[in-house]
Amino acid sequence: MQVARELKIHIEAVPLEEFIPLPKGNADRIIHIGQFGNLKIYVAEPYSIALSKLDRGADTDYDDIIFLIQNNYVNKDELERITTETRLRARQFDLHPDILEHLQELKNRLK
Repeated sequence: MQVARELKIHIEAVPLEEFIPLPKGNADRIIHIGQFGNLKIYVAEPYSIALSKLDRGADTDYDDIIFLIQNNYVNKDELERITTETRLRARQFDLHPDILEHLQELKNRLK
């Protein structure tokens, strides 16, 4: 964050692990965007992004998840498995109680 401030780069750090249980193998799916001088840019792995958006369940979140699925960053069956598995730990992370309904809404939008 100090380097970002010095370079006047706006960065919004989102500690996903504080909001959702990260899916198994998430560290292996982090996407390296590029290196700019000494600055390496990474994006959280797609299933964590999709799960956090599914938890929130806003219209734009569904659009983002559909984009991830249509561009083969996320497999919808794997996302469903991860969501179902994650729901078992919902109380630890204050997940939306209707996350499975959000999943159903996503499936409806994918039809």
